[in-house]
Amino acid sequence: MEEAAGSEASFCLQKFTITDDSKDDYQYEEVPADDEFSLQEDDEDLSKALQTIQEQAEDAQILALQSVLTSKKSVSEVPEAMDDFFCNFLVRLGMSRTLDCFQTEWYELIQRGVFTAEDSGLVPTVYTRNQQLEAENMRLRKDSENYKLAANKAKEAFLKMQKERDFHRMHHKRVVQEKNRLICDIKRLKAHYASYEPVLKQLTEKYQATLRQKMLTSLERDRAVGQVTGLQATLQNLESGCAIQIPVTKAGHKCQRKKALEDPTQKALQEARQQKILDAESSSYDPVKDAAKKTGKRPKDSEFPVDTQVNPHLVCAKEYTQPLKSGEYKLSNIFKVHDLTVSCLALHPQKDIVVTGSDDHLWKMWALPDGNIIMTGEGHTDWLSGCCFHPSGTQLVTSSGDTTVQIWDFSKRGCILTLEGHARTVWDCSWRSCGDFVASASMDNTSKIWDVNSKRCRYTMCGHKDSVNSIEFLPFSNTVLTSSADKTLSLWDARMGLCVYTFYGHLHSCNHATFNMEGDTIASCDSSGVMKVWDIRKSVPILSVDAGPHSANQVVFDCSGCIVALASSDGSVKVLQLEFGQLSSLRGHGGEVHSIIFDHKAEQLLSGGADGTVCLWT
Repeated sequence: MEEAAGSEASFCLQKFTITDDSKDDYQYEEVPADDEFSLQEDDEDLSKALQTIQEQAEDAQILALQSVLTSKKSVSEVPEAMDDFFCNFLVRLGMSRTLDCFQTEWYELIQRGVFTAEDSGLVPTVYTRNQQLEAENMRLRKDSENYKLAANKAKEAFLKMQKERDFHRMHHKRVVQEKNRLICDIKRLKAHYASYEPVLKQLTEKYQATLRQKMLTSLERDRAVGQVTGLQATLQNLESGCAIQIPVTKAGHKCQRKKALEDPTQKALQEARQQKILDAESSSYDPVKDAAKKTGKRPKDSEFPVDTQVNPHLVCAKEYTQPLKSGEYKLSNIFKVHDLTVSCLALHPQKDIVVTGSDDHLWKMWALPDGNIIMTGEGHTDWLSGCCFHPSGTQLVTSSGDTTVQIWDFSKRGCILTLEGHARTVWDCSWRSCGDFVASASMDNTSKIWDVNSKRCRYTMCGHKDSVNSIEFLPFSNTVLTSSADKTLSLWDARMGLCVYTFYGHLHSCNHATFNMEGDTIASCDSSGVMKVWDIRKSVPILSVDAGPHSANQVVFDCSGCIVALASSDGSVKVLQLEFGQLSSLRGHGGEVHSIIFDHKAEQLLSGGADGTVCLWT
């Protein structure tokens, strides 16, 4: 069995595997079957085989060298040799001579074989680590210093911001304290002002009452002066043997008619007048001349007539006490008179002639009822706002947006006087019945009384808080009526330029106001379409009609005082019968209606609109 085993052992094949961790330095590589260097079966030359083996060995060496160069372990990670350490140390300290001595002696010892480079060993890693830590420590110190500098700067900025914050806090607190103090002062002033309001209201009422009493006293004085003058003239005529008629009888007759309505105050005034007359008869005192001397007026200034004249138109008005019903007014004719808006109308005091003013800067005179043009006036540089005939019918006054008032003479066919003094647009103008004075109302919150003879402004009436939109003289009186955008109406004494009374009641801008023929009633309208009728004696509205919401531009009484017509911005004419309170609308214009007027007999009604036409209603 053993022999058999030995014989078998001498011929067996043993498989040996070379692992990668073999101690042999040679690199064995597997030659693929299809390698181009493999021997061909039909080419078995020995020299070629040896050459091929040599080339493969060279390739293996090249691959081994590349593997060493591409090794993952970097050179910097190899521990430093001891001699290199000393050399680097001496170089770093700048000890060049010591370095030369060290290198000379070191290489001599190596050459003599005293020791080899391997015997010196490597520098321990702890030294290298210490150097790295020292370098890192230096870097961290520098960073720490930089951070300290940045922190100091941030601290300084923070302290500065804190100071600014404290300053603004103190400033805010001071402003809040001042605000609270101002609020307290305002509250205290409001309370103080509220305590004065009742006193101011009471003083205003006393002032108004005093003005009314003053006006009444002035009127009574003028009547007394007229009677004294008449009595003196009578005495002089009696002494000369020539007796004439004087107007004292009329005044006395008027007083007798109203004797039943006199109160104790009026009786006392009548007694005082009689006493003045008796005193005047027994003396040569001339109050008219003395009054003229005291006033010191200019020679050309006109005298205001006394309020003793009776309106002669009242006799004609009594003939037409039965007015037409509002439903009987129908559109009779339409005249195309201007290219632009017809802003104002005026009726000749004796003839059937109408003057129209327009936004085209012109006024035109027309004949009724055919509408033939008679005259055209050109001179204003802006739109016309108002026009009014002279009581004699020979002259015309116009107001315009160019801030002027112009007086035109028909015989001279041109403007004879331009009155300048208003700062803004002049809205309206009116003649006094005597023909010597003209009143104007302006957007500059004032109205003026102009003397035509002296060609100057006699009085500027200030009192309205907003634009004065209309102005009108009470016929044969020195009383003037104005309406204003401050929602009030005012009565003024033209002889002194003072406000006598103010009517309150409108809630919107008052556009127009007018007297009736008798002068005891006022009609007014405002921008919301509300029309009010006022009793002058009671100073209260007796009727209020809302014809809105469109603006009411002008209001007018007929000669009987029983019908009121209203020009509305909704393109219609409103006609109101005061007796029945019946309101009707007349439509014929293609736009807003700006002006309206009755003829002398209230049989015809004329209206001017924004479409440049005048409608004739009969």
